[in-house]
Formats: sequence, structure tokens, C-alpha cells
Amino acid sequence: MTGIFLISKLTIVLLIILIVLAGVAVLLYFLGKKAQKREEEQKEQIDAMKQTVSMLIIDKKRMKIKESGLPQAVIDQTPKLMRFTKLPIVKAKVGPQVLSLVCDDKIFDNVPVKKEVKATVSGIYITSVKGLHGSSDQNKNVKKQSRFKQFVEKLQEKAGAKPVK
Repeated sequence: MTGIFLISKLTIVLLIILIVLAGVAVLLYFLGKKAQKREEEQKEQIDAMKQTVSMLIIDKKRMKIKESGLPQAVIDQTPKLMRFTKLPIVKAKVGPQVLSLVCDDKIFDNVPVKKEVKATVSGIYITSVKGLHGSSDQNKNVKKQSRFKQFVEKLQEKAGAKPVK
């Protein structure tokens, strides 16, 4: 008799856990939809305010918003939790002014330093960048090897010491 009673307690506990998990899943679903709507509205506002500007990129770093050099009004408007996260900040010369701008995280790695670019800017937010003058940094990263190093690599590949490319 006690064995049956224990099984029913176990099933009750499992049912309660299942109901709680289902409730959490439903809650996360609705919160996700709400966040997605907010993101779409922000994207529309950014697209409505965008301008194409020619600028010289001086420096780019990931830094906390308090250290970024952004206007105090922007720092005051950010949520408390965002003040401690690092943002992609780009220092650029736009006309005669040197400005600190927030860059989109997706394009931050593609922003060339010490190059003149045409950037799509919405307020203090850079959404896209296209190079104007000179070659891109991606071509500079490809380094030629000396003949000796090429010869050593071929020997290593033949010997099986290094995986074939």
C-alpha cells in the first residue's frame, strides 16, 4: 500500500514540475515576441533617421559607456544594467569635429582604422560602413612567406607532420 502511495506522490511532483516548466515556456514565448516587436520599431526609427556621412576613423574600441566619451545625456538615458557592459565605440573625425559614435556590433570588426569611409549614421549610431580610399585591411593581413618557409611547409605536408590545406 505504501508503494502505491509513493508512486502517486512522485507523479504529483512530476506533474507540478511539468506545469511550472510549461508556464515558464509560455512566459518566455510572450516576452520574446514583445522584445522582437520593440526591436522592429527601433529598426524602423533608425532607418528613418539614417544619413550617409564621410568620416575619417581615428580609433575603435570596446569600452564601458562611462569611459566612451559619449555625451552625458546619452549616458544618463541608458538603462542601469547597460552602463556596465562594453559597447563598440568608434572615434571618428566628421568634418572639423572629432566624435565618439556607437557602432553596430555586426559591422564593428569590418570598420577600418585610420581610413576615410562613407558611413550610414543614425544619430550617434553607425549602421554600415563602406571604404573610400586605399586598400582594405583584409588584403594587408595576407602575409607572403619566404621561400624557405614555403619549402619547410611542403616538406612537412609530405612527411605528414602538418595537415594538408
